[in-house]
Amino acid sequence: MRDLCKIGDPVLFYHSSCAQPGIVGIGEIASEPYPDPTQFEETSGYFDAKSPQEKPRWVQVDVRVLHKVRLVSIAELRTIPGCEGMRVLQKGNRLSITPVNEDEWKALQPYLIPQT
Repeated sequence: MRDLCKIGDPVLFYHSSCAQPGIVGIGEIASEPYPDPTQFEETSGYFDAKSPQEKPRWVQVDVRVLHKVRLVSIAELRTIPGCEGMRVLQKGNRLSITPVNEDEWKALQPYLIPQT
């Protein structure tokens, strides 16, 4: 995220740890990466004693919501031609941030129907 995300890059919002995981929205990167302040707060659940202020270990970006889409479930995602290699579909992946390449993004477009 720190090195690859640029302001304006599109993002997919994905719900996990729920009854029906899947893509539920589209957004965009809205800021440059900056240190996550919770890593320095001793009372925070995200405090990291090994993260110095001058060289933080954890960064974040702001994300702007553009619109909700109808749920594209994990089961449906597996059936979309061109999406079979998506990292979110790979066993053991870490869901918080996974890349989507340009071909996968294009393959998803017909399925990302805006909700009103």
